[in-house]
Amino acid sequence: MNPKQTLKNMVNTIKMAKKPDRDEYQQHLRLVLLGIAGVGAIGFTIHFVFSVITFGS
Repeated sequence: MNPKQTLKNMVNTIKMAKKPDRDEYQQHLRLVLLGIAGVGAIGFTIHFVFSVITFGS
C-alpha cells in the first residue's frame, strides 16, 4: 500500500466528514442505546436460563 495514497485518502475522508446535527445525533444515540440494551437483555436471558437449569438439578 502506498503511504502517500493512504495519507491522501485520510485527508479526503476528514474533508468529507461533517458534524451531525442534533436530530441525527439523537437518532444515532437511540440506535446505539437500543443495541446495547438488546445485547444486555440477551445476555441476561441466557444467564437467567442457565442459572435456573443449574438450580433445578
